[in-house]
Formats: sequence, structure tokens, C-alpha cells
Amino acid sequence: MSESRASPRRRWVRTWRTGVYLLGSLLSGVATVTALPLLGVPRLARLWAGWHRDRAEKLLGTPPPAGSATGRPGGRTSRALLWLPVHALTGLTLGLAALLCVGNIVVAVIATPLWWAFDPRSRPRLVVDVPVPDWTTALTLGPAQILVLGAVAYLAFPPMARAHARICLAVVSPLPTDEQLAARVAVLTRTRADVLDAHGAELRRIERDLHDGTQARLVAIAMRLAVARQAFADRTRDDQLVEDLLRDAHEGTEEAMTELREVIRTVYPPILADRGLDGALTAVTSRCGVPTRLDIGDLGRVPAAAEATVYFAVAEALTNVAKHSQATSASVRVGRAAGRLSVVITDDGTGGADERRGTGLAGIRRRVLALDGVVDVDSPAGGPTAVTVELPCGW
Repeated sequence: MSESRASPRRRWVRTWRTGVYLLGSLLSGVATVTALPLLGVPRLARLWAGWHRDRAEKLLGTPPPAGSATGRPGGRTSRALLWLPVHALTGLTLGLAALLCVGNIVVAVIATPLWWAFDPRSRPRLVVDVPVPDWTTALTLGPAQILVLGAVAYLAFPPMARAHARICLAVVSPLPTDEQLAARVAVLTRTRADVLDAHGAELRRIERDLHDGTQARLVAIAMRLAVARQAFADRTRDDQLVEDLLRDAHEGTEEAMTELREVIRTVYPPILADRGLDGALTAVTSRCGVPTRLDIGDLGRVPAAAEATVYFAVAEALTNVAKHSQATSASVRVGRAAGRLSVVITDDGTGGADERRGTGLAGIRRRVLALDGVVDVDSPAGGPTAVTVELPCGW
């Protein structure tokens, strides 16, 4: 079937659907007025408003807002209660107009062939209350009324129904701020779960490092010192054995202290407490295997959690640069504006960084999201790569 023939049929189907929608709005408007005290119950009001919102979305072909938790199943109570008088007014007004149009079409369809079957004193009337006394009047005014009112329905029903549906969505649906809040809650819920998982994994790593490394070395040191003490108590002691035991105990102590410092550094870098964020980042960039330029603006007082996150993010990003990027230079730019701390790490390497390949970017993202921050990675194939971190620091 050609488009020119299909389009009118689709338009008549649309007219039929919108007419049913308007008549349904009339009935629900009557129900709203009749049962207003009952619908004033918050839960029932939310369910009633939610049903109308679903009807409106279906008519308009509008998908539910993504992440709109506040709108399902019934939306906010205040909006649902506001919808009751709005719907009573709009549903009754538009629905009555549709009912008058459809009703008079039905009257004309019945009266045109069957006018003679009615009692002469109560015969149907057409076109502004004109009685039908004969076939001439019936065959003239009846089709005219059907055609005129059919044209009115064809032209007016769709915009009337869409207007009612848009009013419904405007009143019942959440505001953009509500949607943003719902999306924010969803993100925070997801990141909170990620942070808890990462926190548990970090605690297990620290426990394993201390158990398998530092604790094992301390036990060995204690055993060597015990043997040395026993040798001193023995009058036939071997001075060389005692010297070897003390030397091994001393070296083991140094190694245990080194491992302990490494574990502590992963929890909160001591350099941050000693030299602040400026000094810590200077040390990180100077140790990087790629020449790195550091540019730090006036940061003011930065919360300790944000300092630690920035330090680890820069350290991890520069480690990636040195290991994977084949870069010849890199830069770190840190600034603060409008209550947000921004860090941009760039390099001139080969690019193609992908956090799904375990390059440490996923760890950076988890740390940043835990503080309600944002991470953006721009790393096209061939480079350059830019990792941008933004953190709120107005708290």
C-alpha cells in the first residue's frame, strides 16, 4: 500500500485512539470528582496519578525518564495530590467536548435511517436542534452532521488528547532536578557498593601483606635474637655464630621496617603529612621515569581525603605513563575553582588507554567516585592521553 493511501488510515486510527483517550479522561475525571475524599489518601493519589502518567506516556510515545526512581509507581505525593483538581478540570472539559462530538455523530447515524421509527413528538433533532420530519431532512442534515463532526474529531481530537497528556506529564512527572537527584542516588548507590568491595579487598591486602611479610620477618628476627641470647648464656658460645645471628636480625629489622613503610604508604602516604600536597606531587613527578612538568595553582586548604585521592591518582597515572605509554614527556596540572579541585595528567604517548585492561584507571575511578568526583579519560589511538579528575573540595 502506498504512503498516500496508508497515511489517512493511520490518521483515522490516531483519531480513534485519541477519542478513546479523551472519553477515558472524562470517565476518570468524573471518578476523580466523585471519589475525591478517597483519592486524597496519599498512596491512592500516587497510584491514580501514576496510572494517568502511564496513559499519557503511551499516547505521546514518551519513554519513562531514565533513572527516574521518584516517578515509579506513583511519583511524589505533592504532585499526585496536585494532579487531582487539575485532572478534574481538564479531563471533564476536554472529555465533555469529545463526548458531545461523538454523541452527535452517533445520533446522526441512528436518526438518518430510523427517524420514522420515533414518536412524532420525540423525533431526533439534527444540526442545532432541527427536528427530522421527513426523508429529505434526514438525508440532508444527517450526512452533513456526520461529515462536519467527523472532520472536527479528525482535526481536534489528536491535539486535544496530546494537550491533556502533556498537562498530565507536566504535573505528575518529576522535575529535572528530581531526575538528576534520582540519577545521583543511583550512581552513589552503585559507587558505594564498589567502594565497600574495594575497601574489603584493601583490608584483605593489608592483612596479607602484614601477615606474610612484616609478621614473618618479625618472627624470624625474634627467633634469631632468642638463639643469640641463648648463645650468650652458654659459656662455650661461638662468637661468630652470635655475630651472624645479630647481623641477620639487624638486616631483617631493616627489611621489616621497609615493608611496613610500604604498607603504611598505601593507606595514607606519610609524605602528605610531612610535605603537603604540593611537596608530595613534586616528589611523585620527580620519580617518574618520563620527564614530567608540574603546574600547581593556589589550592588553599584541601581536605585530607581529597589530598590522598589526588596523590594516588597522579601516582597511578604517571606509573601508567612510564610503563605503557612510550611517552617522551608528561605534565600534571592541578587547580581549584568554584569549590572543585581539578587534576589533569597528560602525556604524548601512543594512547589507547583502556581501564578494562587493568591499567589502574579503574582503581582511580573507584577512589574518585567514592568522593562524588568525576573521572574522564581521553586516550585516542596514537595519543595523546589526558586523564581528568575533578573532586568537590568545598566541604
